[in-house]
Amino acid sequence: MNNVDTRQVDRDSLFLLAQLLVDGQDQVHRVKVRNLSAGGMMAEGDFTAIRGALVEVELRNLGTVEGTIAWKQDNRVGIAFVDEIDPKLARGSVSGSTIAKTEPQGNLRKV
Repeated sequence: MNNVDTRQVDRDSLFLLAQLLVDGQDQVHRVKVRNLSAGGMMAEGDFTAIRGALVEVELRNLGTVEGTIAWKQDNRVGIAFVDEIDPKLARGSVSGSTIAKTEPQGNLRKV
């Protein structure tokens, strides 16, 4: 899918908080999720990352989702997920223990 094609993908505009871990960094960052689709999301927050960086995002009701930084502009980034998700799950009521998690899964290799 090229850049023009991705603009046609259905997105849910919403406001959620998520935890973001950038590969090679120790700090977990709290970000605002501005929109979410099956293949990616736009996040806003105060962190440093470059295009192509591997990330893990802890999303409500979905757990840890792996992706890469597809673009960056000011304090916003686009993240392309490795595997598609069901974005409607993130809109649902909070289930069990996923809301309290603040530690990353640690699947990313520290460089």
